[in-house]
Amino acid sequence: MNCSRTRKLITGITAAALLIAAGAPAVMAEEAPSADASVAFYSKYVWRGYELSDDSLVIQPSLSVSYKGFGANLWANLDTDDANAETNLWNETDFTLSYDGAYEKLGYGAGWIYYSVLGSDTQEFYATVSYDTFLAPSLTLYYDTDGFAGDWYANLSIGHSFAIAEKYSLDLGLALGYYDQAGGYSEFHDGLLSASMSFPVGEYVTITPELYWSFALTDDAEDNIGDDSYVYGGLSASFSF
Repeated sequence: MNCSRTRKLITGITAAALLIAAGAPAVMAEEAPSADASVAFYSKYVWRGYELSDDSLVIQPSLSVSYKGFGANLWANLDTDDANAETNLWNETDFTLSYDGAYEKLGYGAGWIYYSVLGSDTQEFYATVSYDTFLAPSLTLYYDTDGFAGDWYANLSIGHSFAIAEKYSLDLGLALGYYDQAGGYSEFHDGLLSASMSFPVGEYVTITPELYWSFALTDDAEDNIGDDSYVYGGLSASFSF
């Protein structure tokens, strides 16, 4: 990935996001765009079961803006010890455009993701449906149209929050993935167990410790992933305004 190209992409998208957030008329304050900035520190970067870092701390900043269901997100990964990246530790930048809505208890959404990854860019389109009931089930389908054209990935997730105190709850989740790759691999692929607890700090800031266990669902998936499981975790801080 060309460093100059990445910096231009980041600068342009960030500027556009800030202009969108600042451009709503004051008379429409009740319908003004919302924005969220966050940064996460994890012991490992794992994506769809694959370890994308080598036992090194990763830092993942994110900036999101949304308005009337439409949203834009800029996300990046900084690997503090990426041997493949040499001096360029900023090895991934993703940009997402999305729309989310709801009809009674049914939630739905669709979007486009551009992955600018060191040495290999690609794009995906996705669609998601969810239902507001016990365990909040959600199903999301992703389809790649570029660097891994023809690949698709399905993710089914459930979760539940357990109240610990008036302002605090323990959030537990389980996600299962099915991967169909154009090269011939087609398998129930990965599972992800998650646990987190958010701690509000003032009105706008939230600190969240997180713990994850990513594991292969089958022997073929283990061969494809390269390992049977990964345990990792970290801390994220978010600022909403």
